[in-house]
This record gives sequence, structure tokens and C-alpha cells, in this order.
Amino acid sequence: MAASPPSGALGRRVLCGTEYATVRYVGCVPPTAGIWLGVEWDNPQRGKHDGTYEGTQYFKCTHPKGGSFIRPNKANFGVDFLTAVKDRYGLNDEQDVQHGTENTLVFGKKTVEFVGMDSVAEQQSRLNQLVDISVRECAVSHAGETEEISRTCANIRHINLSKNLVSSWETVTAIASQVQNLETLNISENKIKFPSTSTSVSGVFSKLRILALNQTEVTWTEVLLCAPGWPALEELYLTSNNIAVLERPDNVLQTLKLLDLSDNQLLDGNQLHLIAHLPRLEQLILRNTGISSIHFPDAGFGCKTKMFPALKRLTINDNKISQWSSINELDKLPSLRSLQCHNNPFMDTEKNPETLRQLIIAKISQLEVLNKSEILPAERKGAELDYRKIFGNDWLAAGGNWNPEKNKPSEEFLAAHPRYPSLCLKYGAPEEGELKGQQPLTLKNQLLTLTIKCPEKPEQKPVEKKLPVPVMRLEWKILF
Repeated sequence: MAASPPSGALGRRVLCGTEYATVRYVGCVPPTAGIWLGVEWDNPQRGKHDGTYEGTQYFKCTHPKGGSFIRPNKANFGVDFLTAVKDRYGLNDEQDVQHGTENTLVFGKKTVEFVGMDSVAEQQSRLNQLVDISVRECAVSHAGETEEISRTCANIRHINLSKNLVSSWETVTAIASQVQNLETLNISENKIKFPSTSTSVSGVFSKLRILALNQTEVTWTEVLLCAPGWPALEELYLTSNNIAVLERPDNVLQTLKLLDLSDNQLLDGNQLHLIAHLPRLEQLILRNTGISSIHFPDAGFGCKTKMFPALKRLTINDNKISQWSSINELDKLPSLRSLQCHNNPFMDTEKNPETLRQLIIAKISQLEVLNKSEILPAERKGAELDYRKIFGNDWLAAGGNWNPEKNKPSEEFLAAHPRYPSLCLKYGAPEEGELKGQQPLTLKNQLLTLTIKCPEKPEQKPVEKKLPVPVMRLEWKILF
């Protein structure tokens, strides 16, 4: 750590002990002497003020006590990518390779037999063969010398750069430009400044398939500005970025198959309409996004929406969906096969979890997996038959009829049970005997009457006993 800050320190990410911060000010703080760094801590409890000292505001903080002043020698401004790789894999020939005894070399904390410097070259050769590299929490802040990464690690395909000191998208691009076959990139948990205007399209990310930008403070607008450079992207992870408003992605993200927007409080469910025409999107993860309803206005009862044409897997756990009408709407999705919907208020309307599962299955015709549990054909049939029976009296009261010419259920009923007509077509309308009120599940209503006659004494009056079903076989053995 240097006594004076490096050039361009303003806006850089730093590490002080185990705490991360962003440099907001570089300069003097009278009446003290020397240079100070004004930093805004990621953890505001580490700070003391909002950037104001003795009445003078030197910088601003999001949190009223999220800032501090520290000396430059207390701040770790990080290392270049390749140094971090060598440190992580025990191959830093400048810092980690030390001469031990006459017959040994020490790599970091590992002591190996000394066989000459060829052993170092061999280890570096292995580094060049690495395909998957993780430098998570290694204080990476910059790319390093031009082409140094490509000369040393020519075969990298997957990079985990999460929770480092990367502060700009330019740094990410500088690293990626030296990795010709980059397929997976995770730069989550870095507070990154993204471009605010359209960037020139280059081939840096031409082969990138998976990109994780969780907790990077990226906005959806910034995603769309960078997206032209991701022509082959299939999976995009954007959790915990305070994204509230979406925009329609015109001519970008057209190859996307998975999008994770979890832990972003979206303005409302209508925001989903803006991303509904991504042609290849198969999986959408919306865990804890604050949505309270889902609606596809382009399709009526029993029809399929043109939105999300390829969507197979949907996750809406931990939201505020309170009405069953949103579950009805999911039946409009033409390709939906898997749903996760735990921890939504609508689930509190039914205390029995088995009944709750049956209702969801009956309402969504093509569902094959519910809350990670496969729906077998027998379970679906049972759920649909029970649904048809449970709401049969409501159907009759709303204008339903066994006579097709008189069968005209109300719009209100169809809105609440849009699949009911199709279930009647599939299994037939419920018969009158099925719709008789069922007796409550009490011990009295579970008793069976057993009549005992003696053939040898026909004149003797038969004896009747009422027995609970579970114990009937036992009583039978006792009596005979």
C-alpha cells in the first residue's frame, strides 16, 4: 500500500482490511497535513459521517454516516488480473516463488522438490492450459499489461471475477479482450460504472454465453446499451441491482434463454410486458421482485398469449401475488412447463397444501413440474376431476347447464375459472350425483354399519354395530 494514492484514484474501489469502499475524494483536509482519501463504505456502519468535516462537505454519501477519511497507505487499490491468477494458483514467480533449501522450492506455502527452474516453467505451462479460472475476492482492479493475459492464459473460457475491486466496464472489457474464447463471465459484487451512451460493437464478447452482473448497480438502460456487444448471450443474471423499470430490448438480447431479475423491486407486473417478446427466452426468474399481479391483456379466456412464446420455466417465489386470477393468466403462456410460486399471499387462501397444489395443477393445463415436484398423469387427472367437481355447483349457479344449448356460464364465472369449459369437454360435465354436498370429515360420518345375522336362528333379530373404518377388521376378528 502506497503512501500516496495512484493516479486516477477518484472513483476507484479499495479494500481496507476486510471492508470495501469507493474513493469519493482525494486531497487535503485542513487543518491536518498531507493527503487524505474520502471513502464511501459498502457497509455504512463502518463510516462516521456523510463526507462533511468541520462544516465543509468534501464528498457525498448515500448513507448519512457512510463515509470516512483514511490515509492512502491504509487503502489497498488492488492488483492486476494475472497477478491475482498466479497468487490464487500458487504460481507468482515474482512474489510467491522463494528459494528454500538447496533441494527445494517454496510456492506460496507449498514446498516441493527442487528440480531446477524448469519446474517453474512447467507450472506456468499448466497455468496456460487452465480453462476455468476463479479469482473471487482476490482484489483484482485492472487488466495489467497489454496482451499479458493472452500470452499466459490462452485457453481460458470461464472467468469468475466476483467480489473484487473492478470499478468500470472498461476494465472488464480490457480483460475480456485478451481472452479469445470467453464463454462465461461472472463479475457480480463489483460496484461498476457502466457506459451511459451506446458503445461501439466489437468482437470482445462475441462468444460469451453466460454473464452474471448481480449486485453491480447496473440499470436496465445500461444493460441495453452494452447488449449489442453480446451477440451470442444465452443467460443473464441481474439480481439485487435496484432495477425498477424495464425497457423493450429492440434488436438486442434476441438469443437470451435465461433471465434472472430476482431481488429487484419492479414498479409493477406490467413491466414484464416490455420483455415479453424475447423470442428465445425459456426461463424467467422473478424471485422477490415485488410484483402483485400477472396479466396478459392480448388473450381472452381459454386463449394463448403471444407474449413469452418460448417460456418454459417461471419462478415467482416470494412475491405479493394475492389473487388466483394471476395463476389463471399463466395458463395463457403457450410453452409453460415448470412453475415455482412459494410464499405468495394467494397460497394462504387454502390451508391444505395438497388441495392448493391440485388447484394450481388444474388451472394450468400444460404444467409438468410444480415447485420442483413432477406432476404425474394420474395426479393431473385427479386434480382436474376434483376441480370440475368442487366448482360444479358454482358453474350451475352461474348459468352452466348439462344441455349444451342452455350452457351459458357468466363472464364472472369464466374469469374465475377459465379452464372449466375445457375440463367439461375433456371429462364431461359433472353429473348431478357428484355435486351433492359432501358430509364433513367427522368420526360420525366415517362409521360403517355392520349387520350380524345368525342363520341357525332366523327368528332372532339381527344385531347392528357401527364401527369406524380403520378398526372394522379388528372388530370382525373379535366377533368371529
